[in-house]
Amino acid sequence: MPADREPVAGPIPIYVNATPSGAQLDLSALTALVVGDVLDALLDTEDTGLWDRLHDLADTTRTPDEGRLPSEELVAALAERSSSRVPLYGPAALELTRKLREAVAPRPVPSQREAGAA
Repeated sequence: MPADREPVAGPIPIYVNATPSGAQLDLSALTALVVGDVLDALLDTEDTGLWDRLHDLADTTRTPDEGRLPSEELVAALAERSSSRVPLYGPAALELTRKLREAVAPRPVPSQREAGAA
């Protein structure tokens, strides 16, 4: 994991974590935004369709019909109303590139222990 734990700045901060095989982007702020979007969609007093579908889904036995399951349809409808883009302004895109390059740069692999050495 890089020592630099500062996120790439922006409306949605992006943390870059090195993994053994590459990098992982931590978009916790995007997750919070998406959850907020879903709650806003469910609690919309002018259009209660998604709320009604959620309650219909809770009241039904989950048996697969032809096509998609009701839960999949609700997920798709909520996903349409949720945020999915992360804006990067000015030098933030270059900073993200720098952090990704740092995270995926070759690192020495620790040598294996000798047989019988513990």
